[in-house]
Amino acid sequence: MARSSFYYHIKTLKRVDKYQHIKIKIQEVYHKHLGRYGYRRITLELKQLGFCINHKTVQSLMTELGLKSRIRVKKYKSYKGQQGRIAPNLLARDFKADRMYQKWVTDITEFKVAGKKLYLSPILDLYNREIISYQLSEAPNFKQVNSMLKKAFKKLPKQNSILLHSDQGWQYQMPMYQKILKQKKIKQSMSRKGNCLDNAVVENFFGILKSELYYLKKYETVKELKKDIKEYIQYYNQERISLTLNGMSPIQYRAHFQN
Repeated sequence: MARSSFYYHIKTLKRVDKYQHIKIKIQEVYHKHLGRYGYRRITLELKQLGFCINHKTVQSLMTELGLKSRIRVKKYKSYKGQQGRIAPNLLARDFKADRMYQKWVTDITEFKVAGKKLYLSPILDLYNREIISYQLSEAPNFKQVNSMLKKAFKKLPKQNSILLHSDQGWQYQMPMYQKILKQKKIKQSMSRKGNCLDNAVVENFFGILKSELYYLKKYETVKELKKDIKEYIQYYNQERISLTLNGMSPIQYRAHFQN
């Protein structure tokens, strides 16, 4: 080996990795969130911890460490449908809200576990994408929706005008559902027939939940899935940072802008 090559390799071995500390932090954040975060969210969390670092550097370091987000959210297509007969589409895809308790969206999604089914019915506030209330049920019934509403109403201020949007599911077309909303002076809004994009925010939440939880693990029992969904919703509200919320979680966003 040439003398110059020998000393070059010696110098390289002695060189300190200036990113050694940040690599450790990247791994900590990555594993803390169970591989759900990509380089953008990891960059945001590192900045919250006081690190000044570029997202491209984080992306490069994650590649070097062999870390990548385990999540691949599936996108869906939709088509324009007819206006709802029960209630008009008052939301009209205006998914922005100026304050809490102004616009809520709801829907129901299904999970299959070992030949059985589990249904999740949440209410999401469009101000900060927070899950206000939810109910899990092993059967699709109105009792589930009613229980979810009762939990949500406990959080409503006394004087409040709110809009609650849903798709055209049979639960939301029931006279009892409409009666409950009228009693609380809540405006009912419904998507056009067969149009998922009219309720895109809650559909997106279902996609995130399934990609970051349900699809990553083979569940053997409904009980096990129920437990994990409850823990995930708490994590989603309190810890999971969102790129649309200035790098904050729903509850962090609410606390930051309403205090």
